[in-house]
Amino acid sequence: MKLRIGFSPCPNDTFIFDALVHGNVDTGDIQFEPIVEDVETLNQWAQNGKLDITKLSFPALFSARDHYQLLDAGSALGKGVGPLLVTKGNSSLTTADILQRKVLIPGSNTTAHLLFSLVFPNATQKEFIIFSAIEEALLQNNQLLGVLIHESRFTYEKKGLTKIMDLGNFWEEQFKVPIPLGGIAIKRTHTQSLKKQLEEWIRNSLAYSWANYPLLSTFVQRHAQEMEEVIMRKHVELYVNEYTHSLGTAGKQAIQVLFQKYLGLQKQSPTTPPVSLFV
Repeated sequence: MKLRIGFSPCPNDTFIFDALVHGNVDTGDIQFEPIVEDVETLNQWAQNGKLDITKLSFPALFSARDHYQLLDAGSALGKGVGPLLVTKGNSSLTTADILQRKVLIPGSNTTAHLLFSLVFPNATQKEFIIFSAIEEALLQNNQLLGVLIHESRFTYEKKGLTKIMDLGNFWEEQFKVPIPLGGIAIKRTHTQSLKKQLEEWIRNSLAYSWANYPLLSTFVQRHAQEMEEVIMRKHVELYVNEYTHSLGTAGKQAIQVLFQKYLGLQKQSPTTPPVSLFV
C-alpha cells in the first residue's frame, strides 16, 4: 500500500521524514509518497482530506478535525519558538498604531495568525501571503508589519528588520504552556494499528537523522534552498525537540489550551460529543 504524506520544505520537516520516505526505515509493505509543499497549502488541502498523512498548523487541524487525528510523533512545539511581529520602520508602536497598519501573515490557518488574533483581536488589515515572501515585502515598505515564522526568526535582524513583539512570549506568559506550532495528522479512516505503527516509524526516522547529525542530508539541503547550513542547524535544533519525539502530557495540554482559544475566536462551542484530536 502506498500512502501520500505531505510536509513542508523546512529543515525540521525534511529532517524528520528523510529516512522514512527514502527507505531507511523498515515499513514492511507500506510505501510513502512524499508531497513537499508550503504548510499553508497543506493546511488548505487538509480541509478536504486530500492526503493520507499531513503536516499542518494546529488551527488547520482543529478545523479539519473531522478528517484527521494528530499523531503523537512529529509535532513542532516548544518554548521560545513563537512567531515574531516585525517591521522595517519604527518598532515602538502602540496598539492603535498596529491596528492602523496592514499586517502580512503567513496563512489564515496558521498558529501565527491565531496568536496574532489573540493579541490584537480588533486587527482587520490582514493580508495572507506565503511566509517566505514576508521579509522582502517589509523591506520594500516600512509602513507594513509582518508576522515571521520558520527560518525568518534567524535572519530578520541581519536584513534590517526590527521586532515589535514576540507573539510566542505573550502565549507563554499568559498560558504557561509550550507554543503548539504544527503537527502530523493522519486520516481518521485508517486503522488504529497503522496509526500507532506510523508513530513508531516517525520516531525511527527521526532517530536515523539524529544518528547522522550534524551531517545534513542532500534531501534536507536541497529543500532548504538558499539557507545557510548554520541556519539549517539552528532551525533543526529549535523546532525538533522532545515534543517531536512524543507530545507527552505537557504537549497535549498545550494543544488543548490552543484548541479552546481557537474555539473562542471562532465563536464555536466544544464539539458534542467531543471528537478526540489525538490518535
